[in-house]
Amino acid sequence: MKRYRHGLVLGKFYPPHAGHHHLVRTAKDRCEQLTVLVCAASVESIPLRERVRWMEEIHQDARVVGAVDDVPVDLTDPGVWDAHMAIFREAVPDAVDAVFTSEPYGDELARRFGAEHVCVDLDRSLFPVSATAVRKDPVGCWDYLERPVRAWLTRRVVVVGAESTGTTTMARALAEHYQRRGGAWSGTGWVPECGRDYSEGKLAALREKWPESQWEDVEFTSDEFPVIAERQNRRENRAARNGSPVLFCDTDSFATTVWHERYIGGRNPLVDEIADRVTHHLWLLTDHEGVDFEDDGLRDGEELRPWMTGLFRDELTRTGRRFITLSGPHEERLATAVAAVDALVDEGWDLADPMPEKR
Repeated sequence: MKRYRHGLVLGKFYPPHAGHHHLVRTAKDRCEQLTVLVCAASVESIPLRERVRWMEEIHQDARVVGAVDDVPVDLTDPGVWDAHMAIFREAVPDAVDAVFTSEPYGDELARRFGAEHVCVDLDRSLFPVSATAVRKDPVGCWDYLERPVRAWLTRRVVVVGAESTGTTTMARALAEHYQRRGGAWSGTGWVPECGRDYSEGKLAALREKWPESQWEDVEFTSDEFPVIAERQNRRENRAARNGSPVLFCDTDSFATTVWHERYIGGRNPLVDEIADRVTHHLWLLTDHEGVDFEDDGLRDGEELRPWMTGLFRDELTRTGRRFITLSGPHEERLATAVAAVDALVDEGWDLADPMPEKR
């Protein structure tokens, strides 16, 4: 039998980590009903809706609610306490008989709820991590983060370029390079090009009707490109949940907008909109110069490669995307790419500090 009828766990979860999840699971084990209240201030970088969604996914047996709390934090001021409690009470109007925290202020919080305080791992001995540490160094805290949080923090690096310019080779080589670093990097992955799989399927379907069909016999319609872009986004989103702080992508939904112009001509606004749904952080444009054209049965238009390279460069520039161009032999390209990715990671995640707390 559960000891408490209705328990409460309250926090910023900015972002949630293993210590938070231990607190919630401990509370759920002791309560018939558990409410998790996520409080976010407007100055913080991670939206409230994201944190609520993460906690809902990870703790499906609890009720998760969110509240915006822009009241200054002063644990010594009863009036400030009253202002916070008004927000808490509006978000959780039901009676609470147990408040679970890992904080020194837990006694006062529980008293104001008219509930018992249950302190869990106050000295963080079970999970030596804090949200402050995660914000400062996500890579060093990677093992303490659940999949949806990792997906949000993952830096996505995209390799784009004209046909037969080594995008797949580069994406795979970069993933292998970072895997060898070990630790949080050991799970570094890369996402194959969805458009290629889609093209293989179209050619195979055509050959079922006409066995002698070749790639030049395949025709595309504009309506197919949003499908490809959506599938590419889904692949990336799945991979980002399971990898390291960096994910390498062999093309992306933005590249699909360029391939639409290549095969159909002009723009498809839906593909443009789909390309903007996912945040990427760096693009690596593979130059066609110095790379032999290899016809693998799904390629044509060798003479179009200079135009395609220019089109990618123009579109990356026009849309304000951060990119560099990879030129020269493969090893030179790889070294240039690694330096750019390392610089991206070294910049950090630029997560704003929460409102300062006065104790």
